[in-house]
Amino acid sequence: MFGRLGAPEIILILVVIILLFGAKKLPDMARSLGKSARILKSEAKAMKEDKSSAPADPPATGEQQPPSQRTIQAAPGDVTSSRPVTEPTDTTKR
Repeated sequence: MFGRLGAPEIILILVVIILLFGAKKLPDMARSLGKSARILKSEAKAMKEDKSSAPADPPATGEQQPPSQRTIQAAPGDVTSSRPVTEPTDTTKR
């Protein structure tokens, strides 16, 4: 009974969605969903790269390394919203 969706059922579902959300808001919702997916994908990729390039042991010398600067982008190729950030440092005394 509920196993197959034919063309009339899909059209009915689309009409109900358009009536609920309005035709003007649907493109904006789809656009924001796409941006969110691109951001999630780029952040997941950056986390994988950070894990693979991170050294196994921190340097044994007492030297403090200056904080490195990274650039976080809202979406791949979106340079208008990118900004440099400073990585958090450990300020606790040992």
